[in-house]
Amino acid sequence: MPKLKNKYLKPFKNWFVLILVIFAVWMLFFDANSWLIHHELNMDIKALENEKEYYRKEIEKDNKAIKELSTEEGLEKFAREEYYMKRDNEEIFIIEYEDSLKTK
Repeated sequence: MPKLKNKYLKPFKNWFVLILVIFAVWMLFFDANSWLIHHELNMDIKALENEKEYYRKEIEKDNKAIKELSTEEGLEKFAREEYYMKRDNEEIFIIEYEDSLKTK
């Protein structure tokens, strides 16, 4: 049994190998620029890029809505659909289906 332990510990008797292993462990886990911190920062970058893409799409959608509302027809359509406004000589009937009602 002692020979088995000696077989695996033999490379660590060399000072250079021992220092290299300690240095590698220190750089991977304990240093301010460790692999763990870099991995966490890369995950943050990916999340921020996804958020940036989401907001870019939202800006495009809002710009499209602004263009639509800048025309007279678009503004009238918005007022009729959202605020149920009507002209003086019109009547509006709102039909709600059972599956479109909000249930509590």
